[in-house]
Amino acid sequence: MCGIAGTIALYPQALADPELILKMCDSMAHRGPDGEGFLWSSPEKPAIISRTAEQRPAARAIHVPHEWYLCLGHRRLSIIDLSGGAAQPMTGVRGRVWLTFNGEIYNHADLRRELTALGMSFATHHSDTETIIAGYQQWGLHGVLSRLRGMFAFCLVDLDLHRGWLVRDRIGIKPLYYTVRGGRLTFASEIKAILCDGSVERQINRKGLVDYLSFLTVPAPETLFQGIMKLPAGHLLEFSDHGAGEALRYWDPLDNQTGPMQDTFDNVAHRLLEQLDESVALRMMGDVPVGVFLSGGIDSTANAALFSRHTASEPVRAFSIGFHGGNYGSCPNEFEYARTAARYCGCQYHETSIGIDDLIDFLPSMVHFQDEPIADPVCVPLHFVAKLAKDNGVTVCQVGEGSDELFFGYLPWGRIKAFQEGVSRIPRPLLSAGAALASALGRGHSTKYEYLRRAANGLPIFWSGAEAFHETEKSILLSPSMNKQFRNYSSWEVVRPHYEHFRMKCPWGSWPDWMAYADLKLRLPELLLMRVDKMTMAVSLEGRVPFLDHSLVEFALSIPQDMRFREGCHKAVLKKSLRGVIPDSIIDRKKQGFGAPVHEWFMEKLGPYARKKIFTFCHETGLINPSHVDELFRIKNNTRLWFLLNLSLWWEHFITEDAKGGSPLEF
Repeated sequence: MCGIAGTIALYPQALADPELILKMCDSMAHRGPDGEGFLWSSPEKPAIISRTAEQRPAARAIHVPHEWYLCLGHRRLSIIDLSGGAAQPMTGVRGRVWLTFNGEIYNHADLRRELTALGMSFATHHSDTETIIAGYQQWGLHGVLSRLRGMFAFCLVDLDLHRGWLVRDRIGIKPLYYTVRGGRLTFASEIKAILCDGSVERQINRKGLVDYLSFLTVPAPETLFQGIMKLPAGHLLEFSDHGAGEALRYWDPLDNQTGPMQDTFDNVAHRLLEQLDESVALRMMGDVPVGVFLSGGIDSTANAALFSRHTASEPVRAFSIGFHGGNYGSCPNEFEYARTAARYCGCQYHETSIGIDDLIDFLPSMVHFQDEPIADPVCVPLHFVAKLAKDNGVTVCQVGEGSDELFFGYLPWGRIKAFQEGVSRIPRPLLSAGAALASALGRGHSTKYEYLRRAANGLPIFWSGAEAFHETEKSILLSPSMNKQFRNYSSWEVVRPHYEHFRMKCPWGSWPDWMAYADLKLRLPELLLMRVDKMTMAVSLEGRVPFLDHSLVEFALSIPQDMRFREGCHKAVLKKSLRGVIPDSIIDRKKQGFGAPVHEWFMEKLGPYARKKIFTFCHETGLINPSHVDELFRIKNNTRLWFLLNLSLWWEHFITEDAKGGSPLEF
């Protein structure tokens, strides 16, 4: 796990700024505190190389004589092959292919053996980075991508071909941002690194704002910064010294689907356990200590239990978090269940708790590390449990993201499924009449009205599990000028290509199948997985996601929907697979998502602060209707106010004139 950056000339007359790469990597030092490296390609050796060697003697600074101007940078968090030989940017034996890479390849040892048998030689002892380079040289880019099992974001440059690629892993576990301007392609693991380029304007992407209000984040390929893009999950972008192409998909969860698997419930549960066990075991690898986040729910307990199967030498290190003062009504502590799971799995268990003062102290850093708003308050406890793990000597932790999406784990999904199946049997003219009646009765901004409106227009009612403000709500939240600008725009335009692809590739698909696919494309990569990446990497900790091994994802999507949601039981087949592996008390407990007590925080010290920040944003930007914000405060809709607070703090930190001068946020 690391931070990568680069700036690449896209035309013969363009130059890459050799100084910029140092600033970019410095801005991401938290992603890689164990080392740094730089590559400059240019006809003549720039003076910056000598200065770098003098000022940063531990850095790897390399110049390659070549007519193509480009710079690659890397901040290293050492996990696999801790030797200096595994430092990046790295090249192959001939020195013509260069790679800067963030992530882990879990099957790199198998690939290395296969490549060695084919005659490839290696300079490192067991670097997974070098395996990617050798795989590219042997099989080509698509050939090696099809074989990689892991999480990754990388830039690979082939100087012989004058071509290169930005690549993001299949699920979107690792981030990759880029911008094209002034004849240059600039990319990085974090947006703040791209902002080190003073020519990049800091402007709000207004369309991105409209979508943020729907999805709690800005879906790929856009960000909330105008002109800065994110590479979508499962995509690559090719570039050369004569320009950059469009981002192209190289993998999709539905690529290998041929219909629901034909097998018994018990057999599917058994096969699922085998897949999950293999995935957990693969994610134990590394040359540093590995642990697990443990909430006491099914997913994290499964990680801990399967982890313990494969480590006899020492107990699994497990980490849990709660909140001061016992149980908040909106978010009860789960320590009781976490301790039960830890005892059952024989874990070396650690826990900590936080309160409102911890939140207040952390808010400025949270906004800084998020890069763009990730309006999920779980970012707060997630950061502190990551810090707990790091403070106890762990460099890697397994997390439970992905299970709810794959196995129909969210409780509201049952109600949404029933509503969708119900309206699907009603003629559309009647649905339109029902929507009109609801509007006439003053229910025109309710969720049920929005669902009726969608169904009447032939649209699925489920757009994302993270949907915050639906279209009719946004019409009263946005300012008049924003409503005028986007009167013909709906966030359905984000959902539409995914829904059309789903129906084309999966014509037999059920509504639960669509819900799983939609969240794999929208909620997971840019919200849930980014909160893991940003909050763990803020403390130089790597998060691994066993439930999102791409082979396991493909397997899960082929499981019939009535095995995932069976007789009102969510995650039915997963629960069946884990009987005897984790305690029944964990399997049968009422589901509680990993959350944060936002409502209570607003009722304490956060409310007055949030009011000030949100109204400042409203009045100075003219994007949000302050009268509706006032209504949200009146009815104490604190969850939605958190979404707006996150947005307002981001604007203050990254967009305002004070932000450009480096002024910190203040509480």
